[in-house]
Amino acid sequence: MTNASSTQGIKTVLHPVSDLAAAKAVYTALLGVAPTTDEPYYVGYEAEGQQIGLVPNGAEQGMASPVAHWHVPDIEAKLAEVIAAGAKVKEPTRDVGGGRLVATFTDPDGNVLGLIQG
Repeated sequence: MTNASSTQGIKTVLHPVSDLAAAKAVYTALLGVAPTTDEPYYVGYEAEGQQIGLVPNGAEQGMASPVAHWHVPDIEAKLAEVIAAGAKVKEPTRDVGGGRLVATFTDPDGNVLGLIQG
């Protein structure tokens, strides 16, 4: 049974990059497709049902490594559920455009995990 706080799986992985042009060349070669979003603030690819994103200056935004994002129908419900279980909010829910909401949290070992709604 699916409820509001269930996940729809990992469908997005965001990678911090310091040189967007260089990273775009490598990921385009790796994935074999052109980016579906190609902006100075974000380059995104749709590959085999996944969104692979390049985040320029991600390290300056606190991204130390790629972050897997679980897609959920209700981000606030899922965030509350994982916080109640012992996770800590890293970045609270925010709208990144087009009605898409994102948030990140850390597990008890400090691993960063993400949620996306929309």
